[in-house]
Amino acid sequence: MKRILCIEDEPEMIDLIRLILGRRGFEVLGAAGGTAGLKEVREQLPDLVLLDLMMPDMDGWEVYQQMKASDSTRSIPVIVVTAKAQSIDKVLGLHIAKVDDYIAKPFSPQDLLNSVERVLSQKKAEL
Repeated sequence: MKRILCIEDEPEMIDLIRLILGRRGFEVLGAAGGTAGLKEVREQLPDLVLLDLMMPDMDGWEVYQQMKASDSTRSIPVIVVTAKAQSIDKVLGLHIAKVDDYIAKPFSPQDLLNSVERVLSQKKAEL
């Protein structure tokens, strides 16, 4: 079973993602905020991270940069899930920071599943 860590400051969003992905057999862990999320990434070493950008304690880009700076977490794929849907942010996120995918809130359950399955299959293909 693939383990996915959702780093998000809204508990309702974690519950929604857990519901959507749980139906497809994914184990979804939740972390409330960037600081807790980074700690969970280091302890759990999930197969994939769903990362919100706008969080009060530590923003998603900071979490992402710290993940990529560490040998133990650098290869974990990251999908950014955020309400910041401006196209410039998407371009910056995907190309400059090299995130694996980008989903804008609100999203459909199918969009989330498609993104998760695509990123995990790309990761599998690289191994």
